[in-house]
Amino acid sequence: MKTSGDLKQFLRSIDGKGYPAYKGAKGEYQFPGYVLSIDHIQGDPFAAPSRISIQIQGKKAAFPVDTYDLKHKRIALSDELLRRFGKMLEPYSFQAKGSGKSGLLSISRPGQEILERIACQVNGFDGSLTLRLEAGFPANGRSIRSEELIKILFDFLPACISKVCFYDAYTQEEKSGITSVIELSKDQEALRCKLSDLGLIAFVANGAILPRQSGISNRPMAKAVPFQSPSSMEVEIVLPHRGAIKGMGIPKGVTLIVGGGYHGKSTLLEALEKGVYPHIAGDGREFVITDSSAVKLRAEDGRSVRKVDISGFINHLPNGRDTSRFSTEDASGSTSQAASMVEAMEAGAHVFLIDEDTSATNFMIRDRLMQQVVKRSQEPITPFIERIRGLYETKGISTILVAGSSGAYFHVADHVIQMDSYVPREITKEAKEAAKSFGEAMQSLEFPLINLSRTPSRLEMGGDGKRSKTKVLGRDSLKLDSETVDLRYVEQIADIEQIAALGYLIQYAGAHLIDGKKTLAQIVDELEKRMELQDLNVLGEKNHPPGNLAVPRRQEMFAAFNRCRSLRF
Repeated sequence: MKTSGDLKQFLRSIDGKGYPAYKGAKGEYQFPGYVLSIDHIQGDPFAAPSRISIQIQGKKAAFPVDTYDLKHKRIALSDELLRRFGKMLEPYSFQAKGSGKSGLLSISRPGQEILERIACQVNGFDGSLTLRLEAGFPANGRSIRSEELIKILFDFLPACISKVCFYDAYTQEEKSGITSVIELSKDQEALRCKLSDLGLIAFVANGAILPRQSGISNRPMAKAVPFQSPSSMEVEIVLPHRGAIKGMGIPKGVTLIVGGGYHGKSTLLEALEKGVYPHIAGDGREFVITDSSAVKLRAEDGRSVRKVDISGFINHLPNGRDTSRFSTEDASGSTSQAASMVEAMEAGAHVFLIDEDTSATNFMIRDRLMQQVVKRSQEPITPFIERIRGLYETKGISTILVAGSSGAYFHVADHVIQMDSYVPREITKEAKEAAKSFGEAMQSLEFPLINLSRTPSRLEMGGDGKRSKTKVLGRDSLKLDSETVDLRYVEQIADIEQIAALGYLIQYAGAHLIDGKKTLAQIVDELEKRMELQDLNVLGEKNHPPGNLAVPRRQEMFAAFNRCRSLRF
């Protein structure tokens, strides 16, 4: 391996030369205490920045084994180190001068959720540490300014690395901060693990702050009403470090959230949506924990559907179309919602999260007057209200449903929560009594056997031997070659970096896993297995992926595959 001295000598030898001369710097270099790897060099100072990674052996990083010996602790430690490194790096960006992106220094900037990210990874076996960042290699026009790059590589980066990446260099206060992060992680994981044992699908701690600052800020709202559980639904759970914690436990089954407009129904549901992820201290939702398989479902007019068995919800179409292997390029609201439910079941969801406002009305309910006018034999849709109990009793799938205009679901709900000025009240008894005066409930049907196993035959990307390309189009979509995969209604994607990772995962699956034999579930299983083993080939080439990637849940992986029109079954 070359040394840092070799790198400095090479850089000085190319000072003033044309920008392509930087290409000769690619490779690994031993610095005091770490290895610097120049993984990718931009084509010119105006192109996407160069990519750099830093590797530190576990015995040199020396973080205590009990901060990374389990997955949830490893992710929490990696997240904290990334936040610290980013804060240290920020003042140095553009301090090295030049044209275009010269001097830029950037690394992934996490939000409120704690996600597994490629930008910072602590190895769970030996505690070794890898950081991945971007740097704009300096130039004047297209003439190299190597002394400016030397500032970046030999002054700026070492200053950040020395203060963040070596535990022995931490002050006692900084070490205490690491301890607090790990303890929170252990408490969150313990709470998540206890949900099922307690018969719960979600928990919202007393004192939690659920409202966010605004539609563009995910930080907690100032002066928001702290959450307080109804006494009838309050449970106490003892955590390893925090001790006893009280809050609202939402049991398995069917739970209805009702209330007037602007009283906090959707705010509660949105907190439960993101409760599949752990949150940082100070977020307000640190102890809002939802079953990790929960999926938010909605209608998506116009989405594509591929060979999905929606016969449990839609059948006997007038044109005689088979709904046991249903496909369309332009789904209706009801058809798309039915397909999304079945796809979520295929992905292993145990909880459905639904908001009446974003659902197809004809899919959710048919009132008695409509049933009298349009006979059941003339209606191909079996409304969700008739399936919701069968889904739980037959398939073990619970539902949390926000309803603002229809009380029909009172009949089938196990628990009814009314939000009143952001304060929850359990009104199950009152709702059931009121429902009796409106006649009998609609019949609940046993959920039928449906096919939850589909086998993709091919992914039509990178044709004619060409390498396929992926590109993130903001927070809403992903471009695969010429196709745009619409992800704007996959509402539990927490970070744009998860979208970027989905692009690489689809690309990898198309090249290596989709063979007409493996089911979609087996393909996702294999992708998860390889990521668990930190096989980075699934997220880039030659173990040098870009640093702006975050690992998505399997549910979002299924959602992306299912919205990819190039995927053939």
